[in-house]
Amino acid sequence: MSKRKYKSVRLHSLDLGKIEERAAGARLAVGIDLAKEELYAAVMTPALEVLQIIRWRQPKELQDFVEVAKLLAEVAEEVAFVMEPSGVYGDPLRQALCDAGLTVRRVSPKRSHDAAEVYDGVPSLHDAKCAAIIAKLHFDGASEDWGLRTDHERRLAASLRVMEVFEKEFRRNRNRLEGLLFRFWPELGEILKLGSATMLELLVSYGGPRAVAEAPDEARQLMRQVGGGFLDPAKVEAVIASASATVGMRQLDDECVLVSVVAQEARRNQQMSRRARKRVEELTADDDATKVMREVVGKTSAAVLVAAVGSPVRYDSAYAYLKSLGLNLKEISSGKRKKGQLHITRRGPGIARLFLYLAALRLIKSDPVVRAWYAKKVARQGGQAKNKAVIAVVRKLAKALWHIARDQAPFDSSRLFDVQRLKVA
Repeated sequence: MSKRKYKSVRLHSLDLGKIEERAAGARLAVGIDLAKEELYAAVMTPALEVLQIIRWRQPKELQDFVEVAKLLAEVAEEVAFVMEPSGVYGDPLRQALCDAGLTVRRVSPKRSHDAAEVYDGVPSLHDAKCAAIIAKLHFDGASEDWGLRTDHERRLAASLRVMEVFEKEFRRNRNRLEGLLFRFWPELGEILKLGSATMLELLVSYGGPRAVAEAPDEARQLMRQVGGGFLDPAKVEAVIASASATVGMRQLDDECVLVSVVAQEARRNQQMSRRARKRVEELTADDDATKVMREVVGKTSAAVLVAAVGSPVRYDSAYAYLKSLGLNLKEISSGKRKKGQLHITRRGPGIARLFLYLAALRLIKSDPVVRAWYAKKVARQGGQAKNKAVIAVVRKLAKALWHIARDQAPFDSSRLFDVQRLKVA
């Protein structure tokens, strides 16, 4: 295919009269390949004829392109501006096009990638070609509306991102703390829950067992103050006793500082994450789907799921909802993995899968039907692949949430599994 097919012109060198003449009365798709600086737009007709490929730089030439876009909308019978949802690079342009009253649509990046060789027989994918493929996919019916989100949706997404930032940092520092404690005070992790407020505040103040052993009364008072009525007094005494008899390495002063700093950061991120959780819960409190889902997965998990991928009622099928969470399956047969093995795609938001995973663990523990099915699946695998069995429960739980959100019906685990086969009353 001729190289001239992908020849582009700079926006300021564009012959507006010529393109206006060719676009008059036509149906057009303008496929846009997004990038941080230089963008490409392919103006295409339903006959897949590329009228022009335009390139420009953002942000300084963004408004100039919008003026050209408005001109095309005036002379053409119909025009759609189509992009890939590539991170944040398209957001300023999408905002400007929507503000101008123009139609903005999107196509899946995977579709454009897969169509590279089909389009012109060459597997390579460069910017100008990508823009043309995006326009073609629109005429193939592979695009969907990509209007601006509402203010509420944006607030919800921002609050979820805040929560995700602090949640990740908390877990990272908690894991660091686990290693440090095993080195200097291994008994503490067996007495107090790793990452609990009592443990963190104790380590922030004392940094290790030596300081606790030197001031047992003050340490005892601190733990009682933080733990309150939820903390077993026997655990307090066990912590004090272990500080004097620990088998851990003797800490240097700088190592005490290290433990204290890591605990301080973990505690700060824990507190900030909890505040962000409350904000997410507040923003989803009036959502009907959230109210039903709370009874199954808990208040925070329900709020996170709605904030991450929207209400389940927005999806046409349970599978579509599953796919939005990155829980749909794909076959991976490359490398050392066995052919035919299925794994979840993980293309959805990770924080949603995390909270759904935790909800599934709680369900396995509390629901006899789910627990029996999980145990049978693990036994069928010879006691191995327990995590895969949990993921299977997660997938079933996600589908159940879609149904109960649409039907506004209570959750019934017996409808997910064959109770008679499991021999569960």
